[in-house]
Amino acid sequence: MRALNRLSAKSLNSFAAGKYADGGGLWFVKRDGGGAQWVLRVTVHGRRREMGLGGFPDTSLAQARKLAQSARVQSKDGTDPIKAREKSKRTAQRNLNILSDIAVDAYESRKAELKDDGNAGRWFSPLELHVLPKLGKVPVAELDQIDIRDTLSPIWHEKAHTAKKALNRLSICLRHAAALGLDVDLQATEKARALLGNQRHETQHIPAMPWKDVPHFYASLSDGTVTHLALRLLILTGLRSKPIRFAHVDQIVGDVWTVPAALLKGRKGATQDFRVPLSREAISVIKESKRHAREGFLFPNVRKGVLSDATMSRYMERCQMMYRPHGFRSSFRDWIAETTQTPNDIAEIAIGHVGGGTVERSYKRTDFLEQRRELHEQWAQHVSVATEQIMRST
Repeated sequence: MRALNRLSAKSLNSFAAGKYADGGGLWFVKRDGGGAQWVLRVTVHGRRREMGLGGFPDTSLAQARKLAQSARVQSKDGTDPIKAREKSKRTAQRNLNILSDIAVDAYESRKAELKDDGNAGRWFSPLELHVLPKLGKVPVAELDQIDIRDTLSPIWHEKAHTAKKALNRLSICLRHAAALGLDVDLQATEKARALLGNQRHETQHIPAMPWKDVPHFYASLSDGTVTHLALRLLILTGLRSKPIRFAHVDQIVGDVWTVPAALLKGRKGATQDFRVPLSREAISVIKESKRHAREGFLFPNVRKGVLSDATMSRYMERCQMMYRPHGFRSSFRDWIAETTQTPNDIAEIAIGHVGGGTVERSYKRTDFLEQRRELHEQWAQHVSVATEQIMRST
């Protein structure tokens, strides 16, 4: 190898245009316009390559010699230093992806799995409100448990449910980043959870009316209004409020109501519609509701659209009740458990729950419609018994 370090830093500015060797393949190239740069000539796999090491004076003689020596070592080991540098740049560029970009990309890739394709914004909002304002511009490769802890600690106890959702969404974002080839700490969220500790907040369940009290409330829903009829059908079917509010005459054929999958919640992995066997009492309620129907919807709002999500809850509040419409699902489920010998699978399907993993669900094709038909009929007899007594006494 030729002698190294032939040039001196003091002489570089005085050179005329041309090429000047420092030794070991390192050249100082002075252009006619006065600019200059460093170029290293190396041989890799029998091929001669020229590698730019930076412009002068931004890259000094000492820096150029250091870069040249590193490239020589790589070429001696059979590694192309130019390709290695390009790969390093690509890796660095990937790792500069900021969290806000990763979060949006993760959200977009999961929209098909979310209710209404994520239009409600509930999946993204915990991140948008509580994480991205502080961490959105942080390169995802630099995100660690300390960052996450410091971000979520203000809401970890006061908004416990939201904080858990934010942590869960953040974990999904990190897994998404890893799938993109980014160098991230997949354990950062679990480490942050350990640092945050147990939450003081206790989950408040939706108040449910005891099943023994349901008949008296059902009997009070007697004025034939949209709200009363909707509450009656909600109680009888064990469904959530959305399928009730969007109930359409075209969904009901005979004594079976087929609820579209788009109206269902809590059935992750299920893409099929849900059949609900209608008791004689439920059919009677539907028949009475048809006189209110507008554009086929059984429970229209006063002005336009369907009954609002809050209408039934507000009615129960005005009745000075601590219970809420959603709680009637628990009333129904408790009645099944305490008064019948119904197998758990059937009991869970009766309130629209789908158990087991994806594989298990793919093999379990039955929805136990006939068994549930008998169950719904018995429940209807229970809740309407007070109504019958009132009618007989009048």
